[in-house]
Amino acid sequence: DVQLQASGGGLVQAGGSLRLSCVASGFSFDDYTIGWFRQAPGKEREGVSCISSSDGRNYYQDSVKGRFAISSDSAKNTMYLQMNDLKPEDTAVYYCAVKGVCYNDYGTLNYGMDYWGKGTLVTVSS
Repeated sequence: DVQLQASGGGLVQAGGSLRLSCVASGFSFDDYTIGWFRQAPGKEREGVSCISSSDGRNYYQDSVKGRFAISSDSAKNTMYLQMNDLKPEDTAVYYCAVKGVCYNDYGTLNYGMDYWGKGTLVTVSS
């Protein structure tokens, strides 16, 4: 039974940094696509960043390129999202998800993921 637990959200001022973590159980990161997604109030969920199992590449939506970095630690079964230079428009509930597909499509991420964790709220004040 796959379970994902995201943490690390909080309140930060614009320009600050946060690191989100997602611990997985019942699942190994080695062979599957993993990623971070977010949903801002009143908006649809969107892909933020993912590591694709099909080509081993890291993908980012254009708005976070150069500011966010996705990584994973297979030994700890944990994935991370380092978020720097945060902006008020980054405010959202962030979700981790595993197993599926995720790819860059002209600056946005298209995805279909099988397992989702509960979100962690990130609030960026101006």
